[in-house]
Amino acid sequence: MKRTLTIRFTSDTHGYLYPTIYADTQERPMGLMKLASAYPHDGNTLIIDGGDTIQGSPMTNLYHRLTPEERRSCLADDRYGVHPFAAMMNLAGYQFVTLGNHDFNNGLDALSDYLTNLDALCLCCNIRDRDGRLPIAPYAIHRLENGLRIGLVGACTHYVARWENPKTTAQLTIEDPVDALARSLDAIRDRCDVTVCIYHGGFECDLKTLAPLGGGTENQACRICRELDFDLVLTGHQHMSVPGVHLGNSYAVQPNYRAPHVCAVTVAVEEDGSKTFESRLIPAEGEPIPQAAALLAPLEARVQRWLDTPAGRLDRELPAGEHLDNAVNGSYLANFINTVQRSLSGAQVSTCALANEIKGMPKTVAIRDVVSSYVYSNTLVVLRMDGATLRRYIERTAAYFSHDAEGNLCVSGDFLRPKVQHYNYDYFSGIDYVIDTRRPVGSRVSSVRLDGHELEDDESVTVCVSSYRACGTGGYDMLVGLPVERDIQVDVADAIIEYIVSHPQIEVDTKRYGAVIV
Repeated sequence: MKRTLTIRFTSDTHGYLYPTIYADTQERPMGLMKLASAYPHDGNTLIIDGGDTIQGSPMTNLYHRLTPEERRSCLADDRYGVHPFAAMMNLAGYQFVTLGNHDFNNGLDALSDYLTNLDALCLCCNIRDRDGRLPIAPYAIHRLENGLRIGLVGACTHYVARWENPKTTAQLTIEDPVDALARSLDAIRDRCDVTVCIYHGGFECDLKTLAPLGGGTENQACRICRELDFDLVLTGHQHMSVPGVHLGNSYAVQPNYRAPHVCAVTVAVEEDGSKTFESRLIPAEGEPIPQAAALLAPLEARVQRWLDTPAGRLDRELPAGEHLDNAVNGSYLANFINTVQRSLSGAQVSTCALANEIKGMPKTVAIRDVVSSYVYSNTLVVLRMDGATLRRYIERTAAYFSHDAEGNLCVSGDFLRPKVQHYNYDYFSGIDYVIDTRRPVGSRVSSVRLDGHELEDDESVTVCVSSYRACGTGGYDMLVGLPVERDIQVDVADAIIEYIVSHPQIEVDTKRYGAVIV
């Protein structure tokens, strides 16, 4: 007799519980409370999340700023727990989750607060805290009502070790996920009818051609599917939609971020043990769960009041612009972010990146405009480097450009696949530089001038970068291991808000630092 496992899988919800992106108050088809309204709840369904749950939205941003006393007033009642994001997951009926890299952004105390309020079991076989206080298991075996035994193993990209605050990673043991997954799979394989890997990581190969995409070992889902024999691999981290694909020994899916849809997977198991897979993406089209909207109403009202708080005034608008046009002609928004970073850090040079989706800032700035224009949870690092290293840094950014078949300038496919990565193009302030896109990648930077003179290869310079970039992420390996002049543990969005508040009339830097020859 055929038996069936049904799964609802989300990942990278990033704290988007309400159907809004917070850049405005418009309701959109997204958000966990809208998405979860259609979840089935029965003995043969598992509801699973792939991590990056408690960081990434203005709601998470505000919540982590609140004092413990203020947090206690965030929920209408405590029927589903006292942590708002855990309470939402509990109300939605989640049974298993894994950790995402951004779940560590606010430290282990914040992660512990979330996990200890969560009804779901957290599975992660390759990351654990040294003190053993986090409620995390490497794997679990769950028996469905129809008798199927489901073995589940969780894992997270080991690049947490590169990206996170050293004070946090010092408290963790972090392994390569493939080796840890193999051990856990060996431990459960003979006791299960269906094996499921919940992996907060993505695909390192093009899913059509299987050609490697580069980028190191941040994403290893293809390798997991080829080398291990999980029946089902639930992936995340890349913020891309993969409704379903047979890959190697496994069937794999991935949902997009901010809960626009859920991956609905059905695994049918025949009497002989053979399996068939069906999957689809179900969009967030329902009404928000009424209990969730009521439960979180105090926190949401507080978020909206905070977002509408006036911050200050600029002498001109900072438009979002189009990414390619910004990269060629410069961005006033990037200039302003770099102004803030240079003011705070004292560095000679500052660099920043713009998110894939940004709001831009009007002349009269509210906090909503700031947190919708600088969406990352980054701090700042001042690195000391020589001129040769800075040139290599700019060369990596210059690889963003390519030309199409007609010779028109376009964005390189390396910055578009397997996911869009406009945020890996960096804008520099404090130097004048020339990028010639007609030259081969790696030899495009024809000039770098500092204080009016051509920068010598052995000349020392201080450069302020985000904590994300300082780890070498995005192909910037030349930054790894450089001397750290200052480690500024201030959230960049907070620094921007403070700068605007403390400078009543701001004249935006309109200089074009980079000249791009097309």
